[in-house]
Amino acid sequence: MDLSWSHQPLTRRRTLAAATGLAGGALLPHGPALAAATQYTNPVIWQDFADIDIMRVGDTYYASASTMHYSPGAPVLRSYDLVNWEIAGHAVPVLDFGAKYDLNGARGYVRGIWASSLAYRPSNRTFYWLGQIDFARTYLYTATAVEGPWSRLTTISTPYYDAGLLVDTDDTLYVAYGNTTISVAQLSPDGRNQVRTQEVFRTPSSVGTLEGARFYKINGQYYIFLTRPANGQYILKSSSGPFGPYTMRQVLLDLRGPIPGGGVPHQGGLVRTQSGAWYYMAFVDAYPGGRMPALAPVTWTADGWPVVQLVNGAWGTTYPSPAVPTPPRQVTPMTGVDTFDGTSLKPRWEWNHNPDNTKWSVGNGLTLRTATVTHDLYWARNTLTHRIQGPTSTATVQLDHSAMRDGDRAGLALLRDSSAWIGLKRDGGATRVVMVTGLTMDGNWNTTGTGTEIASAPVSGGRIWLRANADIRPGAPRPGTFSYSTDGITFTRLGPAFSMGNDWRFFMGYRFALFNHATQALGGAVRVTRFEVSTP
Repeated sequence: MDLSWSHQPLTRRRTLAAATGLAGGALLPHGPALAAATQYTNPVIWQDFADIDIMRVGDTYYASASTMHYSPGAPVLRSYDLVNWEIAGHAVPVLDFGAKYDLNGARGYVRGIWASSLAYRPSNRTFYWLGQIDFARTYLYTATAVEGPWSRLTTISTPYYDAGLLVDTDDTLYVAYGNTTISVAQLSPDGRNQVRTQEVFRTPSSVGTLEGARFYKINGQYYIFLTRPANGQYILKSSSGPFGPYTMRQVLLDLRGPIPGGGVPHQGGLVRTQSGAWYYMAFVDAYPGGRMPALAPVTWTADGWPVVQLVNGAWGTTYPSPAVPTPPRQVTPMTGVDTFDGTSLKPRWEWNHNPDNTKWSVGNGLTLRTATVTHDLYWARNTLTHRIQGPTSTATVQLDHSAMRDGDRAGLALLRDSSAWIGLKRDGGATRVVMVTGLTMDGNWNTTGTGTEIASAPVSGGRIWLRANADIRPGAPRPGTFSYSTDGITFTRLGPAFSMGNDWRFFMGYRFALFNHATQALGGAVRVTRFEVSTP
């Protein structure tokens, strides 16, 4: 990920790639009778999951995505059919990479978890996540189940930028990485150290930038799948081993995508089904919502190069569904109702930076105690975020605000580098519901506006419903609107529409966000008893 790429028209990040199930895919067990083919529609996930690395282990597909400054990081997705996905867990439980990820004297916006890699090692039945942080070093985490617990195996001093991890058929671990200059590293058998690294390819100036490496061994050939941000995909092939030499071929360039107003599908990876069919999952730049995964079938030329199957010269909006065994169960929806039961947050939730775990709890709803004294939401700890479902969706929160204290601010935001919110201000013993806009950052992610109240109404009692509706169709700035209710039935619009920008440079798309921070002193709290994301 190169933050100097400001001349790109949209964004340049990626979505889905592969690992195990490629090198050893032919050896994986075949399932029972294959499900009857239907059709699927792109994007297969209309939520912000970029830079995904994809693989198959037996009859289950897994993928990992970028999360930047959100914690926990690197969500692990699971699917049984490549079309319907759930969030199973996170490979990076906490961003313990410095105080800036705690909002402690510094901030980690647009840092953290960039394009990383997910792999499975059959020899020890272990999942591996590998990624570099802050251009400083590479971290490797492992788990025996994607739900966790995940733990850090090692830190490697070489920062493997946009890395792709390959578990070779002889169990050797290799990493392909780099920007324009592509290198391959070999790790020690235990994965803890680098044994060797070597430059294997230098991108021709006629192509420009290549990055986002995914590393495969297919039919005895080594492949490094690379993106040209933000409009192309290329692949390198070696018949002489992982260290090359490699030859290059273009996979796609300026290909019309499946989301109206969105970008070119790019930066993704290859995965092989149980029946031997191949698919390429890429992401589509689709701001203000983010980068959305899209899936297309792939065939291979006689001399071993992948070809994306197009529909009328474009990445198809629909394709026949992959022929896979009947899924053992339905996956958990990424939308719907959460009443915050149980002892932990469901994996669809991620905090803005690491939370202060002494200031929140779940069980009888979600309790958010104020964790920061600030007038700036971008500095407030314990802001909890949820991806927005496209093309349009609505978040509704039921909030008990009876324990707020003077100076507290709590509510529901549309959160990005330009934000707005509806919520509660408690001052002088009185509580008002307000709509606030004008929360902004500059290109260095410093706050330039802490918000202006533009509408308000008095409220009484201790309970309120807040609602945010978001239109995240790409191509133009889109409206977000806010409303509130005192009975959960009749909602009253508050304030004008908020224009959600479609600039790519923050990388992450807009999110719904729950927050509670103090402006005077800590001690107040709110309780979220119900949260729902619904679609029309």
